[in-house]
Amino acid sequence: MLRGCALLLLSLLCACAPLPPGRGQGALWQPSPNFDQRRPNFVILHQTTNDNVAKALATLTDPQRKVSAHYLIGRDGALMQLVDESARAWHAGDSWWGGMSDLNSASIGIELDNTGDEPFAEAQVAALLVLLDELRARYRIPAANYLAHGDVAPTRKVDPSRLFPWQRLAQQGFGLWCESPPPAAPPGFDTMLGLQALGYDVRGAAAARAAFRRHFRGSDDDAELAPAEQALLHCLLQQKLLREPRRE
Repeated sequence: MLRGCALLLLSLLCACAPLPPGRGQGALWQPSPNFDQRRPNFVILHQTTNDNVAKALATLTDPQRKVSAHYLIGRDGALMQLVDESARAWHAGDSWWGGMSDLNSASIGIELDNTGDEPFAEAQVAALLVLLDELRARYRIPAANYLAHGDVAPTRKVDPSRLFPWQRLAQQGFGLWCESPPPAAPPGFDTMLGLQALGYDVRGAAAARAAFRRHFRGSDDDAELAPAEQALLHCLLQQKLLREPRRE
């Protein structure tokens, strides 16, 4: 009788205790060793829009602001890590790329201290390239998956600015690029379908065109793509297909 009461009391106490994080209600915990930490598959680049790195750091570490990044790089090339790579930093926000939403859950966020109206400092870009090389080695991130915040959130964000040296990064394998002038796009080429196939959210068509130009043409224009720009988009799609990792 006493044993039965004790078991009943124990069961009631267990029912009242909070479940450990990530545990299913009523599930019998049988731990397996066969798992690992999340593996980022994208890198999202940002600019801080600050005039000094101290202000950027204050923002990115302020609990009231609820914004962060994994890394912050100053104009002098100083590299600061704010969030462990295995954790989900709050940098991309409401985002979309290639049908994937919530890029925060699948990416490394890197903030570059820059006002948005100035060239990116040489020391800063050099430090970024070193970091990107380390990330590629750790996570085997595909070349096509080095993106701008403005690429994944084109209706909300325009960073990094049109002054960012995407071509230089692509020459090191961090991003796509086509030397101009590429061959003309085939007859009947659909620009919106092409932008969507590259990864853009085209529900805001003008914003998607502006984001494409900012990344690949150094312009913020949101007009319809000219034939030369359609040719560039078609070339980038071919590059993406060639560089897609093989599925095993």
